[in-house]
Formats: sequence, structure tokens, C-alpha cells
Amino acid sequence: MERHFRVWRGDSSGGEIQDFDVEVNEGEVVLDIIHRLQATQTPDLACRWNCKAGKCGSCSMEINGKPRLGCMTRMSTFEEDETVTITPLRAFPIIRDLVTDVSFNYEKARETPAFAPPPGVKPGDYRMQQVDVERSQEFRKCIECFLCQNTCHVVRDHEENKPAFSGPRYFIRAAELDMHPLDDRGDRKEYAQASQGLGYCNITKCCTEVCPEHIKITDNAIIPMKERVVDRRYDPLVWLGRKIFRRDQLESSPAGSARESMAQSTSTGVTGVAAGIGPSGARPAESPPLNVDGRLDVAEMVAMQAGGPSPFGDDQEFPLPEGGITYRHPEPDKD
Repeated sequence: MERHFRVWRGDSSGGEIQDFDVEVNEGEVVLDIIHRLQATQTPDLACRWNCKAGKCGSCSMEINGKPRLGCMTRMSTFEEDETVTITPLRAFPIIRDLVTDVSFNYEKARETPAFAPPPGVKPGDYRMQQVDVERSQEFRKCIECFLCQNTCHVVRDHEENKPAFSGPRYFIRAAELDMHPLDDRGDRKEYAQASQGLGYCNITKCCTEVCPEHIKITDNAIIPMKERVVDRRYDPLVWLGRKIFRRDQLESSPAGSARESMAQSTSTGVTGVAAGIGPSGARPAESPPLNVDGRLDVAEMVAMQAGGPSPFGDDQEFPLPEGGITYRHPEPDKD
């Protein structure tokens, strides 16, 4: 049975949609139709393809406006009287006909820091656990068809964002490496935020919808990374938690050791050097008292530390009140 097709023909200087009537047989895919066009009507039609098995990602194109793989889109998915329109990927420069220049993605791949194991771990010293393998297995299924890159409106509709935005394909790469127990390259989440443009993504899930490997790009990679970046940067409670030292941290510090020595000498009544008096006769400053649980009170802990960077901006100071922290609500205004 003959079906009607519309195929974009042209190059970087311009082009147009051309109409074709092509024989379609049962069980064929769109890539079969393109090959039949090349064999019977347009031998110079340019199309990139390789495996025809959905594993190389080469035959990416837009079919009726949706990014798809030509080898995985069966003709049976369309109505018999439906016109099938085939166009090149819209987000990338056109080379010729259905072939586009996807070198943007290779540039972003080179910018992404590669896996780097800790310097002290030699090959064979560490045995991966099955849970470590399974955690990021989903992201390793990527065939780099770049359909997610093409459909992402951050670059599809805004060419000016390309220098600062790596795209969903490289967000899952960052998530995969962040989950690796031996990756020693640094904080991948912070790198995704600062250098890959993670904040540009507004989680519309369009990348997940077009992925031929059914990777949950948004739910399992982008959203968890965005949540952890936000928690680390903007959550006041997380910021405050970093300011609170536990007793074991205090005891492991030189100041904690001095307090422990002074407490022991005070309880035994020893004087002189054993009581913490130095050679010059000066007594070191007394440490804040511990509560019944053996920990510092919150007011004492925050008073010992200067105000740190604000959770609402690195360029602001967020000083702590001298009297400690109060959780009481302000008194309501009285009429």
C-alpha cells in the first residue's frame, strides 16, 4: 500500500519540505521508508544511520514533530491515511537533509570531568558491591541519540543558552558519577549547578518522554540533584546544622583535649601544671559548661562561632544573635 510522506530536503543555506508517495509493507519502520526513497526516488537523500536496532542512536530525527529514532518508529503507529512528516533535529545546525551537526554534545562531553579514583586505591583493592552497580545502571543505558538534548526547550528555543547549559544527557552523566563510591573528582552536584547549568532546567520531563531507553532522566537524576543543591545552599536548618559541633567533634580537637584535661585535674584537686596552669602562671580561658547530657548548650555553641556565609547568598553575612537562638514567635501587635 502506498502512503504519503513529506521529507525535509536542503542544507545549512536553506531547504523545503518535499512530498513523496512510497510503498509501505507490513512491519516496516520509518527508516525502511527512507531507504526505499533512496533506492527508488531520491538517491541523494542524506540520512545518518548504523545499527537499525535501536542501540547506536544514529538515526535520530523528528517524525510528525516528535523526536524519535527512525529505526524504532513502526509505520503501524500511524493511521493509514495519515501523512508522515520527517524533518531533521531542530536544536542542531543542519548539514544536509536529515543529517545535523551534533558536535555541541561532544563539546559538552569533553567539558564534563571524567571519573577519577582516589590516589591511594590501586586496581583490585576495592570490590564494587552489587548495590553500587545497580544504583547508576539506569543511566548507563544511554545510547547518546541526543533526542533529550533536542527536545529540551532550554536549548531548542534559546540558542543563547548553549554555552552555559550542558543538557539532560550530561546531567545523568553527572548523576551516574556522583553515585560512584570511588569517584574522587569532587562534588558533582555543585559542578552541575555551577558549570552545567542545572538551574536552567524547570523539570517539564520532556526529555524523559522521548528517551528510547526509558531512562527516568528528570525523576531519578535531575530532581534529586536539584533538591540536594537547594538543601545545601538555601536551607537555613542545614546551614545551622553545620554550625553545631557534637561533643565527639569537640573532643577530637585540641581545644576539646585541653578541656578534658582541665576537667580531670579540677575533679582531683591537682594544682600547678596538672591543673592547667602554664609555665608563666597564666591559666587558660575556661571552656563553656556542658549540660547533663554531656553536650554544649545551643547558646554556647553558636556563641563560640562567628557568623558564617548566608544560606541565602554567598555575598552576604548572616550574623548570629549574641544571646543565642530563640524559637519563640514574636509577640502579636496589640491594638
